[in-house]
Amino acid sequence: MSDTFVLDVDQASELKHAFKRNGFTNAQIKELTSGDFLSGVRDVIEGRAELVVKKHLINLDADPMIPDGWKVEEHQRGGQFEWDASKVALYLDPSQQGGSIEGNKLRKKLKGKNVFNAVLLDYLLANPHLIPEEWKKDENGNTRYIFFWGTVYRRSGGGLCVRCLSWFGGRWSWVCYWLDSGWLDRSPAVVSAS
Repeated sequence: MSDTFVLDVDQASELKHAFKRNGFTNAQIKELTSGDFLSGVRDVIEGRAELVVKKHLINLDADPMIPDGWKVEEHQRGGQFEWDASKVALYLDPSQQGGSIEGNKLRKKLKGKNVFNAVLLDYLLANPHLIPEEWKKDENGNTRYIFFWGTVYRRSGGGLCVRCLSWFGGRWSWVCYWLDSGWLDRSPAVVSAS
């Protein structure tokens, strides 16, 4: 076996296409090539180690994050939830499709639906790699505002609001909407897919 390592143009091209096909970012490629990380990959290839996919178990019974000066008006607990994007769906009420509905009315219409609470929102913000790419924009290229109706807050001024996840300035962040505002077709609720 030769001590000389040569990466030819064809191999470099194969690596480039593999990184692209598997959705790697430049930052992830840099991480992959740092330190001795690749020796662990070699151990997997040679059968000395196994790759274990981390499970993301989220305690939806936990208390939500409460911004300064806010209070929790309602918090629907949801038990232990193992994150799997196929287990969640983005729901629009029929009145939102091509129109608008006041948040207070939408809140009543969502009763009985299995909506997710703000604990999931904060977990996804801490683990943005889990957020589905299609959550960024709708079919028309408009930014989505994805709401977690399982937690309703009362802000210091007294008004009720719900926090949402939004792609803004090249990163995920949260904002909130007042319940007395109009909710459009860019404002789906996160609900159980089943």
